[in-house]
Amino acid sequence: MTRPRTLPRPDPSWAYFLDFDGTLVPFAAAPERVKVDPALRAAILALYDATGGAVAIVTGRPLAQVDRLFRGVRLPAAGHHGLERRSAAGRLTRHASATPPLDRVRRELRHRIAAHPGLLLEDKEAALALHYRRAPRLASYAHRLAREAVARLGPAHVLRRGKRVVEIAPAGGDKGTAIAAFMREPPFRGRTPVFLGDDVTDEFGFRAVNRLRGHSIKVGAGATAAKWRLRDVRAVRGWLTADLNDAWSHG
Repeated sequence: MTRPRTLPRPDPSWAYFLDFDGTLVPFAAAPERVKVDPALRAAILALYDATGGAVAIVTGRPLAQVDRLFRGVRLPAAGHHGLERRSAAGRLTRHASATPPLDRVRRELRHRIAAHPGLLLEDKEAALALHYRRAPRLASYAHRLAREAVARLGPAHVLRRGKRVVEIAPAGGDKGTAIAAFMREPPFRGRTPVFLGDDVTDEFGFRAVNRLRGHSIKVGAGATAAKWRLRDVRAVRGWLTADLNDAWSHG
């Protein structure tokens, strides 16, 4: 895809969908170490106010973690890569829950990675994420464990690959379907959608936004369906603060 050199000027009439890790904040060695600093919180809340609430976090994290990170604020959000979603009106939709077979896989994975302290198993209740960021040499082993687990679980679960993480997740939803659902509801309906993401799982969102003739923005390097690109988290924050403030004041 040929991409123009300059991002379009942001507009308060757009609908904004934001991935979290790797997009709004840098990756950490462990997911629980990530924090929302005051500047980021202020930027997101300013965007939320300027757009009349048309801002949603779309992440692989559970919604409960989103709420802890943005403590005191209940933003529209999609968690578990779209398997759970909270509308702007506060309506909660879940497409999956933990199952006994997943409980068995959880116990097995904990046992098998015990001898490899560089591996981290993140329990998302309905999904399991096996991180190898601290031990990239164990990537093949982590992916093999996850493939074997999904094979045992059957078609009700899928394998999701990310940046130094592989996830065992329920089938049936993705970030693209979550964005499409938001776009059918106020205050998102009728607006131009914008989605910023950095990872393989964000490609579903990019394609959905492209179909809606919106602005898809890839953060970082790598092949992508996105129409635009920002270099890193710092560039994202710059676009969401200086550039947006300029657009609001001159729009």
